[in-house]
Amino acid sequence: MRGTGTGKDSRMPIIGPGLDDPEYDDYDPAWRGQDTPLRRWLLEKLTAAGNSCAADIACSYAPANRYNGLSDGDCDDLAVITGCTFEEVRAAHRQDLAVLREEQRVLTEQPELVVLGAELARIHRGYRI
Repeated sequence: MRGTGTGKDSRMPIIGPGLDDPEYDDYDPAWRGQDTPLRRWLLEKLTAAGNSCAADIACSYAPANRYNGLSDGDCDDLAVITGCTFEEVRAAHRQDLAVLREEQRVLTEQPELVVLGAELARIHRGYRI
């Protein structure tokens, strides 16, 4: 049950959809921990820049890059906080998407891996076919 911020249930309300809402149908929480080239690059650059939130930022931007890409504004923001140039951020973004394309190519050439991956995900979540 979501809190309302009033009455017996004084928890703060959840603003926006929960992870089980349709808006998140294509979102896999496992992506927050997935090791990707952009995530490694961000973690390295942010740590070198002394950013105390390096892991959280990398954890947010890496899956976002693979879901929606990075806008010019995102690249500008990342350039500022990493101490890199816009072009360096865009190059890391492109490298990550190239790796994703290769991963997708392998999956399309071996569809049994997609079935296996779905079954393993169900087992991990405790579901059975």
